[in-house]
Amino acid sequence: MNPINVARTQARRLSRTISGFRTRGYRRRLGWDRDPQFWTRLVREGAALPPCRPDARWRDWANRALVDRTQVEAAAAEVARCGLPPHNDRPKNWDLLVALGAILENTSPADPVLEMGAPRYSRLLPWLALYEYRELDGIDLVFEAEVRDGPIRYRPMDLTATTFPNGSFAAIACLSVVEHGVDIERYLGEAGRLLRPGGVLVTSTDFWCEPVDVTGLEAYGGPVRIFGPEDLAGWLDTAAGHGLEPVRPLDLRCGERVVTWERLGLHYTFANVVLRRR
Repeated sequence: MNPINVARTQARRLSRTISGFRTRGYRRRLGWDRDPQFWTRLVREGAALPPCRPDARWRDWANRALVDRTQVEAAAAEVARCGLPPHNDRPKNWDLLVALGAILENTSPADPVLEMGAPRYSRLLPWLALYEYRELDGIDLVFEAEVRDGPIRYRPMDLTATTFPNGSFAAIACLSVVEHGVDIERYLGEAGRLLRPGGVLVTSTDFWCEPVDVTGLEAYGGPVRIFGPEDLAGWLDTAAGHGLEPVRPLDLRCGERVVTWERLGLHYTFANVVLRRR
């Protein structure tokens, strides 16, 4: 046999062996045997074991609006490259990636993370579980009692009046929730109370640079709202009173209306605001 082919075969076998050891060690750290259904479901939905960390492009999208379909496709491609189960609503991968990048960069897997407004179909907490985060809480009024799903605790709770102690979390995310009748003053006050010094808050919302007529439209038990640049700029003034400051200046220029709410006939985009607790 050709010595070169022998060497290549041996190298491939060694690579597979090392990969197998890494995967088994990763599964042990995940606690696969304790919650096999949770992890198996994520694998079936497209998760790689382990996932790759996202590249730095999310930083360019922080405190910005989603401007065009190119960004939508770039976010979806990055989610696929990382080996993460994608969100079914393709544009949502954009703000999810911003939230994921901000949390991974500013916390460690031992740190507690909270998602406010977190139904079971939310992607962020399962994504963090794949990066070996273990202190994961999701709150939403849709729950009637506490539910465990892998390392995630889902609890029935009002995001503007939680029962957690002060400084409970290193990071908080609230994605596409505040536009559904949430009191922004109370929301930012509660987030500021719950975050540790240096902790990050990632908020995303429906957005457009010009007013969108939502007269008489309701969803999820409240009136529909699409925020504008003045609204989000006002958040910063409110946030400052609760010890929160932006990680970079806001730049909320609009491009394409890449988000469509078909049931209500609305067309707009997303924007995110990333704040840090002083």
